[in-house]
Amino acid sequence: VQLVESGGGLVQPGGSLRLSCQATGISFRFYTMSWYRQGPGKERELVAKISETGSTNYSDSVTGRFAISRDNAKNTVFLQMNNLKPEDTAAYYCKGVFWKSTYWGQGTQVTVSS
Repeated sequence: VQLVESGGGLVQPGGSLRLSCQATGISFRFYTMSWYRQGPGKERELVAKISETGSTNYSDSVTGRFAISRDNAKNTVFLQMNNLKPEDTAAYYCKGVFWKSTYWGQGTQVTVSS
């Protein structure tokens, strides 16, 4: 099983990035997929979640700026991040959960700075 994130990088405040997480070795369509982040000196926190049926939830800090989506045909979950702020700087991780199985990706770094 592998979850591989990509799409991170350095972006100026107000800019956008699209993160991707491709899963292999799991029946992706049955999994609830989430994006978490961990900033410097902070605990890991939930950013957004999408269920197997496509329902979504967001943390208050990203509502209206971030959008999570999934493509079951490509075993991939996305996080579109708009109007990025310096406080969004963090390592971003994807997570897949189905029943008793939980898998994490290795993370991708997002840095928002001018």
